[in-house]
Amino acid sequence: MQQPNTSLTFLVKKHAPEMITPASPTPRELKHLSDIDDQDGLRLLIPLIQFYRKDPKMANKNPASAIREALAKVLVFYYPLAGRLKEGPGRKLMVDCTGEGVLFIEAEADVNLKQFGETLHPPFPCLKKLLCYFPGSDSVVGSPLILIQVTHLLCGGFIFTARVNHTMFDAKGMVQFLTALGEMAQGASAPSILPVWQRELLFARDPPGVRFTHHEYEDVKDIKENVHTMDEMMEKSFFFGPNELSALRRFVPDNLKSCSTFDVVTSCIWRCRTIALQPNPEDNMRLMFFVDARTKLNPPIPVGYYGNCSVIPCVISKARDLSNKNLDHVLKLVMKAKSIISEEYVRSTTDLMVIKGRPHFNIASTYIISSLTRSGFNDVDFGWGKATFGGPAEEEIIPEVFSYYMPSTNSNGEFGIMVPITLRSLAMENFVKELSIMLMSDAQLKVLKRVY
Repeated sequence: MQQPNTSLTFLVKKHAPEMITPASPTPRELKHLSDIDDQDGLRLLIPLIQFYRKDPKMANKNPASAIREALAKVLVFYYPLAGRLKEGPGRKLMVDCTGEGVLFIEAEADVNLKQFGETLHPPFPCLKKLLCYFPGSDSVVGSPLILIQVTHLLCGGFIFTARVNHTMFDAKGMVQFLTALGEMAQGASAPSILPVWQRELLFARDPPGVRFTHHEYEDVKDIKENVHTMDEMMEKSFFFGPNELSALRRFVPDNLKSCSTFDVVTSCIWRCRTIALQPNPEDNMRLMFFVDARTKLNPPIPVGYYGNCSVIPCVISKARDLSNKNLDHVLKLVMKAKSIISEEYVRSTTDLMVIKGRPHFNIASTYIISSLTRSGFNDVDFGWGKATFGGPAEEEIIPEVFSYYMPSTNSNGEFGIMVPITLRSLAMENFVKELSIMLMSDAQLKVLKRVY
């Protein structure tokens, strides 16, 4: 378990906000989002954060100026992002390509990059100071679709943050846009991958037909009933490197040895989390995870498509089974859920959105995972090299039920997966205890006489 310096405090001086518009005229049109894009669970702003070290070769360059200029140029290609969302009949979202622009702020902080800790990962101190806010900016409809802040650090490095409207992108689309922004900040005249809109590829069929059981959207209650205030919560990040993965794979039976790292880590965390929460043994516990469906369609979604293209299969198990059965019980459920994702499953999901009024996914007794280990946030380069950390700054959907998996390197130089977990304090203590037991050596486990 690795924790950053969350006690760090610093001042941030923000310049006046600017609206960056496309560098040349762009089409004025109304473009509909897909029926995956505009589901209720994606109607929010996702905060992203990228940390960059000082580069002596760029000593005479201002990263904020480079990014500001590149932003105007890249918006010519990604011109819908300079528009504003509108909502039509049936809660259908569309973007009015007005060319109004995206919000940009330059800032300075009296802090060095090293002060954030040896290994960068959530939770980050003073995060709100590093993000771009203005009155009304939390609204999904009628507000800028991207809000960017570039903060200079005393050491010569900088922090790039963006609050992005999730209905416009999934993680792959966000990285595609940021990569294009980085390319143009380094002098490119056009992105290496041109953006593709074509949201009609994920419109519902006519007539729509739901042909799968979608537990992920069943019995959805008011999400506010299931959310605790962050004052009640504790966030910790857990690293799964070669040693941790080796320890967990001891519990994998021979007939499931083909399971992926995602399968093993997810099964372990869901099981430990369930034990930590101490639910009623007869409660149905849900696990959901985002699956990129780009290659599931025939023909596949074209390269350059930057809209949401993920579905969220749901696994259900009784709390008593998760707590008392071996790890292979959970592994089988996870692997089966992944195996059912097909073109028909994707089409069934889009059709459900239209039939049920674009519902939120169910978060009751639920744990949701988005794996970003191959997303490429760390590779975004504005001319100062790759990010020392890149990805979501925090979980803004429902922190206590949602985790990102992010690539990370520990202090020993070992590559692995970092998983931020948010739980109430007592549950966090229980979770740490259960996870520690699963990661014990065989000798330690024999002492405890505990079998998983």
